[in-house]
Amino acid sequence: MKMKALKAAFPHTIPVMTGYLFLGMAYGIYMRVSGFPLWYPLLTSIIIFGGSLEFLLVTMLMAPFAPLETFVMAVLLQARHLFYGLAMLDKYKDQGKKKCYLIYALTDETFSLNCSIDAPEETDKGWFMFFVSLLDHCYWISGATLGGLLGSLITFDTDGISFVMTAMFTVIFLEQLLKEKKHHSSFIGFISSLICLYAFGKGGFLVPAMLMIMILLTVFRKAIEKGEGS
Repeated sequence: MKMKALKAAFPHTIPVMTGYLFLGMAYGIYMRVSGFPLWYPLLTSIIIFGGSLEFLLVTMLMAPFAPLETFVMAVLLQARHLFYGLAMLDKYKDQGKKKCYLIYALTDETFSLNCSIDAPEETDKGWFMFFVSLLDHCYWISGATLGGLLGSLITFDTDGISFVMTAMFTVIFLEQLLKEKKHHSSFIGFISSLICLYAFGKGGFLVPAMLMIMILLTVFRKAIEKGEGS
């Protein structure tokens, strides 16, 4: 039963594998050239399993100790997972011990697969979703670890590699911009960030900006949804 579910799940995760391996390698290299030992990308990819948060973690670990700011930033950055979890309540409710891992391993890509793909006939639905989640997790761990190994072999100047995080968030922003019809959400994010950057400086603008974005999106939610719906 488990092997049948694993064989059924694997083909659906191949697109995720290609993305996670390369992005995970970029993270592992970034972590290593920033001065961290190999076990850092390995351990964080196992425990945290949140791509954008892990890239940001490098900066957090190199900054002065600020647990409250780190907590708020992590919650706000990953807040979308609250909605993913609500959407998966029915699918995950009868999964027994597997439920804890299914919740833990719920990333953007895993949510998309488990939410949209039904397990083949004669395949256990719970084990199918479990192996989708586990395979995606293993891809990220493998990519991050391989990147960590490659990062230890790099001998050339890597001063500009930290731009990988800026590039990643820029691509995410552009993808969101292309999906929107009215661009209200993108404008709110962009303008809020500029205001907070001017008010708090580059060292302290991120958390206020994310709070401002969350408040404005909440206040204008109906207007934004109406505009996108039109």
